[in-house]
Amino acid sequence: MPERGTAGVHALPCAVLLSVLCAGVLTGCHGPSGEGGGTGSAAAGARPSGAGAVFLAVGECSSFGAVDPTEVPCDSARAAARVVTREDGRASDGPPCPATTDFVLHISERRPSADEDGDGTVPRGYACMRGLRPPHPGDPGGGGGPRTIVGDCVREMGGGRVRETACDDGGGGGRVPRFKVVDAVADRADCPASTGLYVHLGGERPVGCARPL
Repeated sequence: MPERGTAGVHALPCAVLLSVLCAGVLTGCHGPSGEGGGTGSAAAGARPSGAGAVFLAVGECSSFGAVDPTEVPCDSARAAARVVTREDGRASDGPPCPATTDFVLHISERRPSADEDGDGTVPRGYACMRGLRPPHPGDPGGGGGPRTIVGDCVREMGGGRVRETACDDGGGGGRVPRFKVVDAVADRADCPASTGLYVHLGGERPVGCARPL
């Protein structure tokens, strides 16, 4: 399954957070809230699944894989994830995906097999996806997804850098979490005294307060 983005991190004094890539293309990390407005921000499941007027509209499902995915009925054995929100344009320019999005599908400008109106093109856009089955890397502590949110953990990479990792990954292999984001605030001064790392989340509460584990 697909993807994640980078986020600035400031350790004491600073560090750079590199979010985990969840099997595909990334988008930037944003604030901890679940807002995801725009043209495709209706709740998933609001319309029947399967081929429709819009390729991978809200509530519809995609097959496995990040490269040239197909739209399939959500009750199909090939269905892997459901569209939570669908936006036009590039992910870097549009609204952020909801907080617990598992990955993002970037939809190309030309895909005749998925043509919506017969002109051989599909408008460029992106779909925020949630897997139909666990595990969900976008959940707090899941170690993936396009956003860093409260409940996520990070590990040290060396050179003042850290990377998001699953909070329950204590099996070694260099993936042991070292910090956990416990709060999101407007300013560093609002973080608790136990904070050992400041993670840039974006949004209305852009500072993530991470404590050592």
